[in-house]
Amino acid sequence: MQLLQKFKRGNKKSQPKGHANYAYTTARVRAMKSKILPKETYPRLMNMSIDEITRFIEESEYKQDVDELARQYEGVDLIEHALNKNLAVTFTKLLSISEGDVNFLVGEQLKKYDIWSIKTILRGKYCNASTEEILDAIVAAGRLSYTFLSDLASKATYEEVISELANTEYYPILKNYDGTNLSDIENQLDKMYYAGLFGAIEESKSKDRKLFAEFTRMGIDLKNLITLFRLKRSGITDPEMMDLMIDGGLKLKRKDIEKMITLSLADFVSELEKSPYWDVIADVADPEMVSLIGVESQLKKHRLKSAASFSHVYPISIVPIMDYMLSKKNEVNNLRIIIRGKAANLDDETIKEQLVI
Repeated sequence: MQLLQKFKRGNKKSQPKGHANYAYTTARVRAMKSKILPKETYPRLMNMSIDEITRFIEESEYKQDVDELARQYEGVDLIEHALNKNLAVTFTKLLSISEGDVNFLVGEQLKKYDIWSIKTILRGKYCNASTEEILDAIVAAGRLSYTFLSDLASKATYEEVISELANTEYYPILKNYDGTNLSDIENQLDKMYYAGLFGAIEESKSKDRKLFAEFTRMGIDLKNLITLFRLKRSGITDPEMMDLMIDGGLKLKRKDIEKMITLSLADFVSELEKSPYWDVIADVADPEMVSLIGVESQLKKHRLKSAASFSHVYPISIVPIMDYMLSKKNEVNNLRIIIRGKAANLDDETIKEQLVI
């Protein structure tokens, strides 16, 4: 908690300037969401060959991205890069069509992609990956441009990368990277991201900030639950693992997590039966055969359903925008799971288990 407070103090943001035209932005977003693939599409895709799926994607909303990348890639790699590019273009479009408070809140949400890209570049330098390999994993969907990230990826050493980031808000953490403590730096960057979201929430008591807060806090609950399941499946009950948890969840408080983190898998699942999320995961949380993929899928479905429900209740607010961002990211993930699963000759049931529909 002290670390989170430190990030809050060191990450003050000025109030956004300009009028937040939610009516305009949400109207644009509704038009964009109308192009999201309906859930009925996925069973059809599961019955297609890789070539048929590729043609389907090439003729869909991803056509321009496929066409632009066709000279560089082919096959499954082409589709994967087209999906990433489309996601980046879509989310940066949200920044361009919004202004004022909505632009500020969307920007704060999208910083996770900036942090993802920074972590990817540092991991690449750590593993001596090529510039091309690093760029393959970057998704330039935040405020850091692809051009800037490409320049970072081309640097010879991690010291040069960090030097280029000296004028960013990430530098106070990055300057402590010594080439060996990457996991700690990544964890601090993740906590900084959530501290930034809470900083945005606390700057105003407006309805939209409150809705944004609830959206953010539920996301933290689900992230913490997934981390706890992974720890329990690995037999880890060390209380020091609390450092991996994010404070500020909606329904799972710190004291609840502190209790759960020291429990065995069976006792952890038993304790979860008292939690507000038990109904969401009860079918896949049997301690004798708990499926991490099943748990993650159920929690993600719950998040999507909750966002869609809130979007109907508050149609002219930040919520429809967050709902669309979740839906778009989920579509890209589902398409990637199907195409990669088919390419790896996974059976249909294994692929279906990973889909979030």
